[in-house]
Amino acid sequence: QVQVVESGGGLVQAGGSLRLSCTASGLNFDVYQMGWFRQAPGKEREGVSCISWSGQITYYADSVKGRFTISRDNVKDTLYLQMNGLKPEDTAMFICTVGIGLCSASWFDVSFQRYWGRGTQVTVSS
Repeated sequence: QVQVVESGGGLVQAGGSLRLSCTASGLNFDVYQMGWFRQAPGKEREGVSCISWSGQITYYADSVKGRFTISRDNVKDTLYLQMNGLKPEDTAMFICTVGIGLCSASWFDVSFQRYWGRGTQVTVSS
């Protein structure tokens, strides 16, 4: 069975940092694009960041550029999201996904996603 499991969420004050991790098992990790969505209560799910299979191509939503850094370790089958300078508006469930196609803004369309994690909650207090 394919499993996608996130960890690292929590409660932090504005300006703080968190590092999210996502492990994927039961698939050929190296051939897939991977990324992070987030969804806050009452808001639509939005794409945050993605990374190519090689790690050479990355994409960031404008709202997180300069603050978040995505990376992956194909040996460990693990995806990371380092989040610095967190803001209250970052509060959301962060969801790790595994998909196909080119890592770009359009990659976050549901048609490109193949496996979804259950999410890890990030809460930023003011």
